[in-house]
Amino acid sequence: MVDVNVRPDIDAAAAKLNSAFGSKREIQRLPEVLWEGETVEMLATGVYGKGNGLVAMTSQRLIFLKHGIMSQQVEDFPYSRISSVQWSGGMLMGTLIVFASNNKAEIKQVPKDQGKILADALRARLAGSVPGAPAPAVAPAAPAPAGGDIASRLATLDQLRAAGAITDEEYRDRRTKILDSL
Repeated sequence: MVDVNVRPDIDAAAAKLNSAFGSKREIQRLPEVLWEGETVEMLATGVYGKGNGLVAMTSQRLIFLKHGIMSQQVEDFPYSRISSVQWSGGMLMGTLIVFASNNKAEIKQVPKDQGKILADALRARLAGSVPGAPAPAVAPAAPAPAGGDIASRLATLDQLRAAGAITDEEYRDRRTKILDSL
C-alpha cells in the first residue's frame, strides 16, 4: 500500500500498489499531465523506453510518465487509438504491449499482479464494459467513406492477426464490425 496524498483519485489508485519504488516522483507529478476532468482509475509501475516510470489508466487514456531530474517523458494512448493489448507475465514481472495507431509500445518490468489487472481493465475498457467505471465518452462514428478506408482498415486488421496482436476471435469480431459499417 502506497500513501501519497496527492488527490483522492490518485491516492485511491496508489493505495492499490504494492510498491511505488522508482515512481513516487511520477505519482506526485501526475496531476500536471492530466486533462481537465480526467480521473485516474489505476496505476502500475514499469519501464518504457529507457526509463522507469508510471503507467496510469485514466478515464480518457493510458499514460506513461517518467519524471527524472534531468528529463521528463510523457506518452499517452487515447482509448480510441488503442487497437489491442497484450500481457505476458513471468514469475514476478511481465510486459504490457499496447498497439495504438499502427505503433507498438512495450512497457516492461511491470509487476505481475499490477500488469495482469491493468491489461484486463484495458481490454474491458476497449470492449466498452469496465466494471464499476463510467463508460468512456465516445463520439458517434462518422459514416466511413466507401472503398479505400474500409480496405485499409481490413488490411491493418489482417496485419494485426498475422503479427499475433489479436486472436482469431477478435479478428472475426472486428472484421464483422468493419463490414457492417458499409
